[in-house]
Amino acid sequence: MARTTTRRPAASATGEINPKAPCPCGSGRRYKHCHGSGYAPPVRRPFQGLPGEADWVALRELVPAATAVLTTTDGRSVTLASVLPGGAPALVRATGEILLGVQLPTSSDDVSRDLGTALAAALAAPAGAPVDPGPVGGAGSAGPRLQELLDLTAPLQVTVHEDFAFWLEGTDAGPEARAALQHANELALPTVRLAGLDAAYWVRPSPDRAHVRWVRPEPEEQLLDALARLSAAEQLTLGEGTRYAGAFRAHGLVVPVWDVPAGTPAQEWAGPATGLQSRLESVLGSTEPLSADERRARAGLLSRQITLR
Repeated sequence: MARTTTRRPAASATGEINPKAPCPCGSGRRYKHCHGSGYAPPVRRPFQGLPGEADWVALRELVPAATAVLTTTDGRSVTLASVLPGGAPALVRATGEILLGVQLPTSSDDVSRDLGTALAAALAAPAGAPVDPGPVGGAGSAGPRLQELLDLTAPLQVTVHEDFAFWLEGTDAGPEARAALQHANELALPTVRLAGLDAAYWVRPSPDRAHVRWVRPEPEEQLLDALARLSAAEQLTLGEGTRYAGAFRAHGLVVPVWDVPAGTPAQEWAGPATGLQSRLESVLGSTEPLSADERRARAGLLSRQITLR
């Protein structure tokens, strides 16, 4: 995917940007090493600063059917959806309800700006009218970032759905829309958000396989050290019949994955995961150097990580 899109950053009163100042795009890099260089590197953590960053990552990459209510800076309510029909970035229903889809067919160097561009267009569109955000994703997105549009004090409360019936709620859907809904439902993997835990999801990809996928908010190096300490102590487990399978990297966060018995109901993993959370918290703050066994465990964990792009 091309990563060379550039944008017009905010200028100072003199019309110039200090090359050593943070880039206005929000990447955290100096302007001279980011958009001021003529090359826009991808924003590593596009959802940083948003409430529920880990759940934003989960809805973007892991969860098939889910919604959450967002509030804009001017108090308008928006329904965030994991995905919308046809991969649409946003919809405005005849009732005026706005839906924003977090899973897009393509993305630019800044996913937050892609979604912000779509949201800004939806906020400006009349009820029931098509949303035209212009180029979004691979072609480059010219609108604001989500962090500029959303109330950053409102918590993100995710609701996982068994299917995509929410697509048609309150609408007079025709046969074509219902056929598309049925097709999408057939592809959706059973998924459950574990109660009492942030961004921990059970998923069953087949009748005889199930996983717990848990998007973690900690910096990668700190988290890897903590996981290595637990692994060396044989405590990196969710109980009998489970095993640590590896991890994804997604949007600047790490997503550890455990294989679990498919026959155990999803919510029964909330207790073991809470226990693991306690063990993890007990070692996250450790500053002791890793032992030889822990270093070997860390190398093994690192070898089982893949990056989602």
